[in-house]
Amino acid sequence: MKELIGTTGLILNEPLLWEKGKKGRCGYSLPGRDVESFPLDNELTGEGPDFPDLSEVDVVRHYTRLSQWNFGVDTGMYPLGSCTMKYSPKTNERQAGLSGFAGAHPLLPSDFSQGTLRIMFELEQYLAEITGLDAVTLQPAAGAHGELTGMLVIHAYHKNRGAQRSKILVPDTAHGTNPATATLCNYRSIQVNSNEDGILSVESVADVMDEDTAGIMLTNPNTLGLFEENIRQIAEIVHSKGGIVYCDGANLNAVMGIVKMGKIGVDVMHLNLHKTFSTPHGGGGPGSGPVCVKKHLEPFLPVPRVVEEEGRFRLSYNYPQSIGKVQAFHGNIGVMIKAYSYIRSMGPKDLKKASRLAVLNANYIKESLKDTLHLAYDRPCMHECVFSDEKQKDDNVTTLDMAKRLMDYGFHPPTVYFPLVVHGAIMIEPTETESKEDIDKFIEAFKAIANEAKENPDLLHDAPCKSKVRRLDEVSAARKPCLTG
Repeated sequence: MKELIGTTGLILNEPLLWEKGKKGRCGYSLPGRDVESFPLDNELTGEGPDFPDLSEVDVVRHYTRLSQWNFGVDTGMYPLGSCTMKYSPKTNERQAGLSGFAGAHPLLPSDFSQGTLRIMFELEQYLAEITGLDAVTLQPAAGAHGELTGMLVIHAYHKNRGAQRSKILVPDTAHGTNPATATLCNYRSIQVNSNEDGILSVESVADVMDEDTAGIMLTNPNTLGLFEENIRQIAEIVHSKGGIVYCDGANLNAVMGIVKMGKIGVDVMHLNLHKTFSTPHGGGGPGSGPVCVKKHLEPFLPVPRVVEEEGRFRLSYNYPQSIGKVQAFHGNIGVMIKAYSYIRSMGPKDLKKASRLAVLNANYIKESLKDTLHLAYDRPCMHECVFSDEKQKDDNVTTLDMAKRLMDYGFHPPTVYFPLVVHGAIMIEPTETESKEDIDKFIEAFKAIANEAKENPDLLHDAPCKSKVRRLDEVSAARKPCLTG
């Protein structure tokens, strides 16, 4: 590369606040009291929390320095495969921060929550329209929570029919949480292997689908970044045995506004608002994982449901077949408002354009790097492409080595070693929000690293060389984790 994005700079070390504080320091002045102080009994309060004594300067510098250690999508390209780390327009944050929303108490009666309830009601309608499904719940707090809710709905559906089942089909290209979710719902996961094209064959599903199988949990596009082209025929096979087709919608960013999942056989689908619909995620939350269903599954959705009567909105619990509550109050309403703002500001035309640009960017990277890295499936991809370290094996350089070295070039590493069907996988998802100039720099960096792998492999073994923290002993961390803090 002509010029590295990654560089060294004034990145300061920072101790814990408890190590930094000094007795007697104070960064905040309480207003004068208009009543006399009255100490509480120590038996009621205990000794109190161990807060450090800090000045305002101590606190501001502490968090500013920590922020300089962090890398986020506002810092640069964040090409995590299957995670859709797209840039989030700040106008969405502004709408969610309006006092009428941010300051509203969740126990306010419906008459004082009409704005919030209307946004929830309309967001459900938008998501139903985008997915081609009939009804939506906004309660689940994240993608995995949406998965669980969707599977609980399937479980309730079969139980209501008096035909409870024990198995669920899970392709090897599905997201890794799917088998765990199925297990939580007391289903035994049956793995279905993808074919030589990286997708499910009709025959492989027909061979294992029977009347004791509740349905199939597939991801479409799948974790190889490929669209499941046989989904209509697969859905017909599952439906013919009384099963339900569940679709993991974490990768909707590739087909938003283009594919109506409800029209190609999907019965239930969870979405990640904090991925596809441009609301920040990571750091433990919050997220939002709405579940969209066909009409025959609607009675089992969680309560309360937002209903409209004569132009007024209220929460209704009058759904006797519901699986019950899965989240307190309204769900993560702040995330919903950001997603609502994104959908309204983009409109149908630009939502569709976002998907097309995401697919275009991924295919551009695929074609640009396929002579540099081994391409697992050399065919048009959707929102992400999957390479491997096959071409670097002779130089004793691994996927992990290249990912670590990428940090020195100023890029967050992509997802590595997933999906498991590709040995040494390098999974890259650029999203639609990256410009061609930034993507070209990323491609140039990977080509430079591949050249280094041939000329100086030891450099990659020691990478990263410029970051604040050097390479960690990840083997020992995995085998002997320190769980005590």
